[in-house]
This record gives sequence, structure tokens and C-alpha cells, in this order.
Amino acid sequence: MAAARGAGAGCWQRALWLGRRCRLPGGRESYRSSSSSAALGKTVDNPQVTQEEIVLPRRKTWDKLAVLQTLASTVNRDPTAAHYMFQDDPFLMPRNSVNSDPTAAHYMFQDDPFLMPRNSVNSRLYSLSKESGRNAAKYIIKNFPQYFDKTFAEPNVPCLMPESLTPRTEGVSEEALRERIHLRMVKQSVDMFDQLLQAGTPVSLETTNSLLDLLCFYGDSEPSPEKEQEEKEGLEEPEVNASEQKAPKRPFQRGLQSSGPRWRENNHAERIFKIMPEKNAHSYCTMIRGMVKHGAYSKAYDMYIDLLNERHKADVHTFNALIRAVPYLRDRFVERWELAKDFLTHMAQQKVQPTLLTFNSVLKSLRRCGGVGRTMSLLVLKEMEALDIEPSLASYDHLLSVYYKGVDALSSDIISEVLNEVEKRSFTAQDPDDAFQSGLLQCCDLKDIKLAYQVNRALEKGDNWKFLDVERLNIYWSRFFSLLCMMEQIEVVLKWYKEMSPSLFYPTPKNILDLLQALDAANQLEVIPSVWEDVKQMGFSRRHDLLEEILSLMSRDQHPSEIQLAFAKCAEEIQAVHEPAGQGQVPLEWTGSALGHVVVLFSRAGRTQDAWKLMECFQKINRIPTEKVMDEFLNCAKQTNCPDEAIKLVKLAASLGLLSSQRLKSRTEKEFELSETQKKALESIKCDGDSSDSDSDSSDSDRE
Repeated sequence: MAAARGAGAGCWQRALWLGRRCRLPGGRESYRSSSSSAALGKTVDNPQVTQEEIVLPRRKTWDKLAVLQTLASTVNRDPTAAHYMFQDDPFLMPRNSVNSDPTAAHYMFQDDPFLMPRNSVNSRLYSLSKESGRNAAKYIIKNFPQYFDKTFAEPNVPCLMPESLTPRTEGVSEEALRERIHLRMVKQSVDMFDQLLQAGTPVSLETTNSLLDLLCFYGDSEPSPEKEQEEKEGLEEPEVNASEQKAPKRPFQRGLQSSGPRWRENNHAERIFKIMPEKNAHSYCTMIRGMVKHGAYSKAYDMYIDLLNERHKADVHTFNALIRAVPYLRDRFVERWELAKDFLTHMAQQKVQPTLLTFNSVLKSLRRCGGVGRTMSLLVLKEMEALDIEPSLASYDHLLSVYYKGVDALSSDIISEVLNEVEKRSFTAQDPDDAFQSGLLQCCDLKDIKLAYQVNRALEKGDNWKFLDVERLNIYWSRFFSLLCMMEQIEVVLKWYKEMSPSLFYPTPKNILDLLQALDAANQLEVIPSVWEDVKQMGFSRRHDLLEEILSLMSRDQHPSEIQLAFAKCAEEIQAVHEPAGQGQVPLEWTGSALGHVVVLFSRAGRTQDAWKLMECFQKINRIPTEKVMDEFLNCAKQTNCPDEAIKLVKLAASLGLLSSQRLKSRTEKEFELSETQKKALESIKCDGDSSDSDSDSSDSDRE
């Protein structure tokens, strides 16, 4: 005890000594204050001065990811960089799009900036090649695990290491069967089960049910990434028109038409189920779910009837599968809803508590029930609210798909109310259908800018943007930007354009055309040169529609000299696209309108020689320049005092047989100071007007 008191006194003395060292200017002492309630005491030197007792804070235990999370908070989105969904380190991913660092380098391409996508096509190719590389690595690890038996990673991540797919249990036994089922060896598991039956060895109900689970999940085929992708595509249901009154009359055949593995007649799962000496509810439920998954909807319903006859109870997952199969079991919309309602009634009778997936399955089936779906979908949401089940992103998407079957759908306040709820929440994945799909993204097609802003706020809320894959995200931003160009002021459009491209999406040629039309409507054509730079960067400099639109807008009106010089520079770069630049590059073919626009732009910039080189191209491509083109060139020749080029223009017009050649000849005689040689050269040019006049004079003399 004495030692403890001595230690405590020593600590107190050291604290006082530290307090005396902290002095303010003027000799006054400074004492550190504590956030907690401190006891006041007297100092030894000055009894009148009080000081607070120093209370050491509790030790804080930091999370293992604290440093990475702190670094992540300092990283913001770069509006000049490509999309962050491609980056390798999720902890460096910006958490919002409010702040931005225009000088930050993008982490996605830090290894090789040459691979940076320039447009949506390159972006999709990059993402596909990256995913292909991952699949190739998984294939090597899965098929050659013997080359990865050493672990060098620290700390070791078991999920990234190859799985042990070699059975360790030899012989024919139930234990060996369970091991092969665990390793997902479909064929070997079925063979082992048959060998056990032939040997007269009974297999327990639990093991047999596990084998049924394996067979019903993979559909009698070995698991592979390709087949899993086909299953996913096969489960995607096409939308139907609201005017439909009947479905195809053979739902089982419609299921067979889908891509991916289908339920075969008398497969191993059915054979094993029939020879089972004992069956429980799990056996029936597994078969029902497997049949629904692989398109045997009628068989699944018959199996459910057998389950009821055997006085078993289905679980909630089985009811969810049956509700999803309702559109394939009945033809008319009313019959579909009645069958779904029967399943819900059976759940209540069997005291099975519905889950979020249950109500989402109902809403998904109501998407294929026409007007009945619109009537009942709101009642489903009210029932979810009564059971205190919060809707997921899939719930809202199904609801909007029920009410909005296309752009021509009638206006409704449902979408506004749904978006008011969606933009307040940061969603987590609870349903395989959780995503911003057609229903939630349809507001951009409704031409309602307020709804579009609501969807955008919903996407920026928390991690909601993760519910859009790269391709669908680019489609959404493309539609959103087109709507901005149509509905918003040009200042707002340019602000969004600078922030979105290319960090959020890669503009399509249609987006560029929409932006050009917005600039034209706002009379801000001086921005076109910067847009042209983006067009070159995105690889669209060889698209005829974009080149025609850009040249047409730049050459339509007269602008100040600085803008005309910038336009002429753009025209020069467009001219280079139409000329051979090297081996393997095929130049674009000139059109008469594009050639004329470039001549006008060169003429207004005072580049007479460049303009004349292009004027000579009209004869090469068998095109005729317009009067506007020739007048602009003649004005340029006048301003630069080039009478020779003016005479060449008159000669070109005469050779093409244009009626305006006489007018150009008269202008040249009046507006230019010509030498005797130039006058003779100009008089020697015979225009169509001259020949017609001479013909009329000769005809008059003949009459006389």
C-alpha cells in the first residue's frame, strides 16, 4: 500500500512539474483543461491559483480499416477522369460526387494510362476484358490447384486461394457421398448414390435431400460460370404489353424456349425423388423450387398439390418461387391474381411469415397482370407497411413498371411519390432484383426534369450508385444529359457536361448532337471549338453526322474575328480528316455541303489560298458550290486583295456552267483594281449569261 501511495504521489508531482513548464507570456502559468469534471486544487507555489486535475482519456481501439477509411475520405471524384467503378481498390473510391479534385489522377488507369477508354464502346470493351481476365485467373486456379499450394500472402485470404476439389474419402459410403455433394460434383454424386442403392446400403433422408438440393440447383449438369450466366439470362422475364389479355396457352413450352438449362423429363432429380422411401417437406420444397428455376412451372404446381395432399407445409422460399411462376400458370390477368392470392392465403393458413422477397415476388407477378396489377399493387404496399416490412429498391422498381409500360403511359403521381421515398434512403442489397432498372430510370423518357433530378439525387445518396452496372449507368447518364440539353438553361447544361464527362459517363454521338442543338438555341456557338476537342478525344472525329452539324453551325452566321479564327482552326482539323494521313488510314469522302462549309470558314478567316485549294475540289468530287460559298470566297479575295483568285473563281463558275458566273464576273470588274492582263483574262471567260445574250441578239436580228 505504501508503495502504491508513493507511486501515486510521484505521478502527481510530475503532473505539477509539467503544469509549471506550460507558461503563458508574462510569466503566467497555463493549465490544460479537461473535458470531464475535474477537481480543483491549490498549487504549491501560489495557493491562490487553482488548477484542474489532469484526467487521462480512455484508450481508443481503432478499427483495422481506420487508416484506409481516413485515406478514402480525402479522395474526391475527378470530373476529368473516367469512371471509378473500374478501379481496383474500393477503399480509394470517392464516397460522393459533391466535391471534386480536377488535378487528381485516376486510380483505375494508374498502371497504364494508354488503356484509358475514350468512349462508351472502349469502356465496355475494357470492362469485358477485365472481367475476362478475372475469369481466366479463376479457371487456372480451379483446374490447376497444384501450382498454388504455397501461401505467400500475409495476411492470408482464404476466399482468394484455390479450393480443394479432390475428394479425400475413398470407397463407396454415405460419408463419401456427402463429401462429393459438398464439392458440387453432380455426376459423381449421382453415381455414388446409385452405387449405394445397388449395394443395398440405405441413404439417410438428410443426405438424399442434400443431393436433391444439388440436382435442383444445377439442373442435372456440372456447375460452370458459363452455365450460371445462361441461367441468369434465362430467368430474366420479358415485359408484356398492357393491352395483352391472354398469355401463351402452354406455359411449360414458353419456359423451355428460354435460354439456359431447362428441366428435362425424368431427370435424376425426379428419378431419385420417386424412389425415396421417405419424403419430408424439405424434399417437396426442393423439387418445387428447382422446377420453377428451370422452367417446369406446371410440374412445380402439381408438386405443390402433392405436398398439400401429403399434409406437409411449404416454407417461405417455396411460396416465393410459386408466386413468381404465377404468370406462367394462368392465361388471364384476373386468374393470375387469384392464384397469387391463393398462395398468400395458404401462407396464412400454414402460419408462414411472409418476407420482403414474398411481396417483391407478388409485385413482380403483377407486372404481367395489366390493369389488375395497377389496382392491387398499392394494396400490396399497404400490406407491407402493416407488417412493418420496408420496401427495397426492387419493390419500387416493380411498382413503377406496373404503372409505366412505356413513354406513352398516362401521367400519374405514383412516380413522384416513389421518388420522394427513394431519394431519402441509402439502400442495401436484399433482393436479386435490387437495381435501378427500367421503372426507376423511365423518368428521363417522360421529359420531366424535376423527376430526373430526383432520380439523380437518389443515385447520389449513399452507395445507391452501386445498383447500376457500368453499361446501364452510362445509358442512364446519356438519357439524363439529353434531357438536360432539352429542358435546362445552357449554363446548367455546360456545368453538368464538365462535371459528368468523362468521370461519370462517356457521351454518345447523340449526346454531342443534343449539346450542339442546345448551344445553337442559346446562341453560344463560341463553345463549339471546345466541344470539337472533346469529339476528337472521344474518337468521333470521323462521324459524318457530327462533322456536318459542327460545320453547319460554325458557317451559318458571321462572328467576330477571334471566333472566326477558332472556327477556321477547327475546319482545318476537319479538312485533315478528309485527306490521307498515312498508311492504313482511309480518308473520309468529301460531301458538297461539308466542303462548302470549310470554304466559307476559311474565307471568313482571310485564308484565301486554303479556301481556293478546297474550291478546286468541287470539280474533283463532281459537286457544285452554292452561291453563298462563291460570294464568301469573292469577299475574302476582295479583303485580301487577290484579284487572281477572283478571276479563277469566275473561270470555275463558267466551267461548271453556273448562271451566277456572269454576276461574279461583273462583281470582279467593279470591285477589283485589275491590270490590263487581268482584264483580258477576265474578258476571255465566256459565261452562260454572255452566250444567252448573244443568242438573243442574233435571234432579234434574224427577225428584222
